[in-house]
Amino acid sequence: MEYRRLGNSGAVVSVLSLGTWTFGDEADEATSHSILDDFAAAGGNFIDTADVYGPGVSEEIVGRWLAAHPTEHDQMVVATKARFPMGEGPNDVGTSRRHLSRALDDSLERLGIEQIDLYQMHAWDALTPLEETLRFLDDAVSSGKISYYGFSNFLGWHITKAVHLAEAHGWAPPVTLQPQYNLLVRNIEFEVVPACLDADIGLLAWSPLAGGWLAGKYQRDTVPTGATRFGENPERGMEAYARRNAEERTWQIIDAVKSIADARGTSSAQVALAWLAARPAVTSVILGARNQSQLADNLGAADVQLSAEEISRLTEVSAPLVADYPYGAGGVRQRHRAVPD
Repeated sequence: MEYRRLGNSGAVVSVLSLGTWTFGDEADEATSHSILDDFAAAGGNFIDTADVYGPGVSEEIVGRWLAAHPTEHDQMVVATKARFPMGEGPNDVGTSRRHLSRALDDSLERLGIEQIDLYQMHAWDALTPLEETLRFLDDAVSSGKISYYGFSNFLGWHITKAVHLAEAHGWAPPVTLQPQYNLLVRNIEFEVVPACLDADIGLLAWSPLAGGWLAGKYQRDTVPTGATRFGENPERGMEAYARRNAEERTWQIIDAVKSIADARGTSSAQVALAWLAARPAVTSVILGARNQSQLADNLGAADVQLSAEEISRLTEVSAPLVADYPYGAGGVRQRHRAVPD
C-alpha cells in the first residue's frame, strides 16, 4: 500500500481509503467489521464516514470496530463530515457554529473517540457566513476536538475564498477537498483541481467507479438498477446521470478501461482506480465496498502501475466534452503562452 501526505498536513494516509456510506445499509454490522478487518490487514489506514450516513449508524459501526481493535485504532486516520440535516429543526442542518458544535460532539460520541483526525464540511452552506464556519473549525483544532479540517463538494471559488480567509485571520488552513471524481466525471479539472493545486490541498475522490459503471457493472443494452450511489432519488439516478453525459463517450471510456484490464489480466475497477490515483492533487481514492470480495478486488489497484501510454489513452478518451469557451481550446489559448524558442 502506498502512503501519501494528507493534503498540506503532516499526517500520512493510504492512497486507497475506505468509505463507509454502505455500513448499516447495504452492509450489516458483521459484514462492515469484516470489511474493516480486511482493509486494515491490507495496510489501509484511512476511514471516511459522515454523520448523515445512516444517519449516525455508519459512525456507530465504525466506532464499535475501533473500540474492539485498539491496535488498529491507534494507526487509523478517521474522517467524518457534517452539514446535512440530522433532525427536523431549522438549525439541525448547515455549517453554522450552532449546528456544527452539536454535530461534532455527536460524531465524537458515536465514534467513541476524543479527537477526529479530519473533520469535513459535507457541502457549501449558502446561508452561513464562511467566516463563522472557519472560526468554528479553528476553535475545534485549538481545543483538540479535531486535528485537521477539509471540505467536500466545494467549487473552486469556495476553496480559494476559504484559503485566503483562513490565512488573513491566522486560522488553521483547510487540508483536503472531497469531490466526485472519476474517468466519467472530470469537470472538476477546470476550476476545482487548479484551486486545490494552488493551495496544496489534497483531493479525496469519492465515487471513483461512477456507481459501478467503470467496474463493468452495466452493459450497453441494460438499464442500471439497484442502489447505486446515484440511485437515491430521480435527480441523481444513473439514468439521469447517463443523459447528462454523451452516451458514446461513456461507452468509449468503459471499452478503453476494459481493453487495458483484459490485456493486463486485471479488473476494470483496478484500472480505473489506478488512473485516478495517478491524477494531480489526488491524496486518496475512497473505496465504497459492499462486501469483502468487492473490497479485495478494489484493493488490488494498489499493485497496478499503469504505463504512460495507458494513462495517456485513458486521459484522452475521457476528455470532458466542453464548448470552445471558456474551457475549450479557444479559452485555453487565451490563458496560456509559451516562452519563445
